[in-house]
This record gives sequence, structure tokens and C-alpha cells, in this order.
Amino acid sequence: MNKVLLLLISCLIAGPAWAHPPEIKDVRIKKTGMVWRVDVTLEHGDTGWDHYADGWEVLDARGNRLAHRELLHPHVNEQPFTRALSGVVFPDGTREVFVRAKCSVDGWSGQSRKVKLKP
Repeated sequence: MNKVLLLLISCLIAGPAWAHPPEIKDVRIKKTGMVWRVDVTLEHGDTGWDHYADGWEVLDARGNRLAHRELLHPHVNEQPFTRALSGVVFPDGTREVFVRAKCSVDGWSGQSRKVKLKP
């Protein structure tokens, strides 16, 4: 086989490994009355229905899920993009939360963004 063909085959095999997890670009959390609104801005190399950022969650310091936002479609031509979740209730005394993102192929990202709450 010639070198170009070998390089092409190598790229096709390793291609999925080059995909990056969704990156959290910004998190804004605001209290209104007794509930909170969480706005999360993500960036991800969405390619279509086969591979896209499909959600984010808010966790407490122990890893308990406090809120979850499912993303129902790819955002191929809208990067980065922001989606909100309203009506979130955090347990009394919660002073910080952690946000992490998920994609349809690679699952939950190993990284999270720490956010301090302003009561």
C-alpha cells in the first residue's frame, strides 16, 4: 500500500478519537423568588443527529443531580449555543454547584464547571 492510502486509513480509524467533549463556555445562575434559572453556553463539534451535545446537568458537591437539561437536536450551525432551565430548586444552604455536559457519542464529560451561588 502506498503511504497516502495508509495515512487515509489511519485518519478514518482514529477520527472518532479526535472528537472533543462539549465545552462549557459560560454558566449563569440567577435566583428569582424561590427558584433559580440556569443558563449554560456550550460549544461542541456537532456533526448532526449521529453526534451532538445532548444535555447538561447541575450537581451538588457530592455529585447528586439537582437539575438536568436534555438537548433534543444538534446545533451544527449554532456554535456556541446557550440553553436555559427555569424553575430549578436548590436545597437550602447550597452555596456552589457543578455543571457538566454530555454528548450523544462520548457520554458525560469528565470535567465540570464550579459555580458559586449568589443568594
